[in-house]
Amino acid sequence: MIDSHCHLDHESIFSSFNEILIRSKEVGIEKLLSICTTDDGFSNILNLVNKDSIIYGTYGIHPHEAKNFKISKNEIIKKVSSNKKIIGVGETGLDFYYNNSSKTEQINSFLNHINAAIELDVPLIIHSRNAENEILNILSEFINSKLKILMHCFTGSETFANNLLKFNSYFSASGIITFKNSTDLQNTFKIIPLDRLLIETDSPFLSPDPFRGKRNEPSFIIHTLKKLASIKQIDTNKLDTITTNNFNKLFF
Repeated sequence: MIDSHCHLDHESIFSSFNEILIRSKEVGIEKLLSICTTDDGFSNILNLVNKDSIIYGTYGIHPHEAKNFKISKNEIIKKVSSNKKIIGVGETGLDFYYNNSSKTEQINSFLNHINAAIELDVPLIIHSRNAENEILNILSEFINSKLKILMHCFTGSETFANNLLKFNSYFSASGIITFKNSTDLQNTFKIIPLDRLLIETDSPFLSPDPFRGKRNEPSFIIHTLKKLASIKQIDTNKLDTITTNNFNKLFF
């Protein structure tokens, strides 16, 4: 298994890092991708990737933080190129639910991340909330650019998923798919092809059932994998192999 999106630098994780890493390996996780969300947090990501061979990282500015960190395309390229274990751009995207940063600030940041990812030829990790049309309108400008798209913690509509498939996007399933009230999302994942699926925890957030409401950690990813296997009507071990291969194909 590979946890394609976690926040190992978050205090609630980092304070128990050694134990959490041991449990991750015990359940069979072979890679952890720790996601950067702020410029001043990137040093923590660099420290993490040097702690263990299974840990990789990204560089990016979360849309909530766009107003605080106005980073150019060239700055993103420089940060990602600084270490061979930094393998993606993000977390970036648009979040018009909270609007912690203005729409203009978020869009400008998103565009810089897109252009950096294209130039670097690495995946772009996208956060999308209440912004489906805006995300599609922006991505449509880059449809011929060979942009590698990973929709993190995908919770979008079936229509959104079908439109994103036109861009050869990948979709990462989080613990949300295990929630009893997530039937619409579960139905959306039924139509996403197997070769486009990844799994994630988004630790320490979004713990899957039966740990909902508690601090999440990478070892809990097995519950998301089992639920996704049930949704796709496929053997869990087979889906494990598929999602692992999908991650490695996308990032390596």
